[in-house]
Amino acid sequence: ATGAPMPVIVYYHGGGWVIADVNVYDATPRLLAQQLNAVVVSVEYRKAPEAKFPAQHDDANAAYKWVLHNARAWGGDVSRLALAGESAGGNLAVATAIYARDNRLQTPTHILAVYPIAIHAQLLPSRVDPARAKPLNTPMLDWFGHYYATSPQDKRDPRIDLVRADLRGLPPVTIVKARIDPLRSDGETLAAALRQAGNRVEQRTFEGVTHEFFGLGKVVRGAYDAELYAIARLRLALRR
Repeated sequence: ATGAPMPVIVYYHGGGWVIADVNVYDATPRLLAQQLNAVVVSVEYRKAPEAKFPAQHDDANAAYKWVLHNARAWGGDVSRLALAGESAGGNLAVATAIYARDNRLQTPTHILAVYPIAIHAQLLPSRVDPARAKPLNTPMLDWFGHYYATSPQDKRDPRIDLVRADLRGLPPVTIVKARIDPLRSDGETLAAALRQAGNRVEQRTFEGVTHEFFGLGKVVRGAYDAELYAIARLRLALRR
């Protein structure tokens, strides 16, 4: 709308790689586009069980490469490009940055990972304390895993179990977590692993909210605060 080159955000939706689509998760990419005056590419990808792992990661990588090659045609400035995602999409955002580094593609300027899936482990604090949370609880994690994984080894693949991955040389990462969420410890463990690998990480846990709260800023105060936090972090990363 401005006629000037705009930053670009590649966004991956959640749903455990099994359910949901870009329409279900439309609020966040629209918010980012409006608040950051950015081109936001909301990526659809294949779902399990029809397409099991690593189909989702393959599609995420392909979309990232496609954006790098095409963003200039829409007025996008790929020198200011961030990856973002929620839940399974938060995992895809980090995994795609690793893919870009390993394949000598342009790496993103920043990663926003909102309650990302990041570790295959049962004995984590957040697998216990909010085990009966809604809309996501601990037994549901096994349900998703049953459909997206072909074998138990898939769940330990470093593209899913990100703390097993080589995390060196990644861009700065912002991690948003909900207190009442079985994936809260995923974000905490990932942040620690990223720091140990020498990366810059900032994380915040928002109290009184559950998984999927992000994007509900018009009706949930905790979500509003989280959105402001994420937008501020991205604005700082994507400024000229």
